[in-house]
Amino acid sequence: MTAGDNATAAYVVALDVGGTGMKAALVGADHALLHEARRPTGRDDGPNAVVDNVLAFAAELWETGVERFGARPAAVGLAVPGIVDETEGRAVYSANLGWRDVPLRESLAKRLNAPAASIAVGHDVRAGGLAEGRIGAGAGVDRFLFVALGTGIAGAIGIDGRVEPGAHGGAGEIGHVTVRPDGPACGCGRYGCLELFASAAAVGRAWAEAGGGPGATAADAAAAVEAGDPRAVTVWREAVDALAEGLVTALTLLDPRVLIIGGGLAEAGGTLFAPLREAVRDRVTFQHLPTIVPAALGDAAGCLGAGLLAWDLLSAEVSSR
Repeated sequence: MTAGDNATAAYVVALDVGGTGMKAALVGADHALLHEARRPTGRDDGPNAVVDNVLAFAAELWETGVERFGARPAAVGLAVPGIVDETEGRAVYSANLGWRDVPLRESLAKRLNAPAASIAVGHDVRAGGLAEGRIGAGAGVDRFLFVALGTGIAGAIGIDGRVEPGAHGGAGEIGHVTVRPDGPACGCGRYGCLELFASAAAVGRAWAEAGGGPGATAADAAAAVEAGDPRAVTVWREAVDALAEGLVTALTLLDPRVLIIGGGLAEAGGTLFAPLREAVRDRVTFQHLPTIVPAALGDAAGCLGAGLLAWDLLSAEVSSR
């Protein structure tokens, strides 16, 4: 079987691998999520364990699809964090997961007994940005920047319905822009990176240290801000200021028409967006101020984007015939 031979099948497997959790779905051609599942990434057990967990989860979804629909999936879309070589299907590097040069397409093809040509491997945030750009908050927008504030921070540069991967698969890594040169060391090897201050994980850590207690999260910090806790307000303001610094750097380079903010921190709604819009506005000089909006697809964006990668793979093969 080749990808094209099964192009008329009703669904694809889509798997979105995050820093702490994995979200997977069986996705129809009309973008419907026909089946959804979640698993922990298991990064505390090391990079090899993460790879094993990804392969096992994909196999589970594959088997679920066959049992439920009586047909093999048309293709598989896999979205992972870090630097991704989409052409070769390799996870080149991920600071959060600790892996380097992992041949995901090859490994997944062997695990599923499926042709490598039926497997698309992409970047998790670029996949989410692809979904937001085509069917979410950026639908119909010619130029947008999607930024996900989760365990880390990364972006997707949207141009006319596609997402720019860069020459080496590293486009959009805004989380590793230095915003505080005298800041702490980052897992990427630099200092003072944006994601150390403004990711959902960073805000949770900062609030835990400031008074939220062990295990405090960004959502807890947002709730404390809304309740007027001055310690939380300070933590939140520092995160928003750092985020605005990083975003203005991106605006200067990319000049997007719309800036879409997603990820866990965006779930704070107006508690984030009101001060963020003001902080960005205060920092721009000659730059055009974009419209700043929340993502529309929530945490389904990554799965939907991985599904789009799979369907695009099939469309490309059919059109090349």
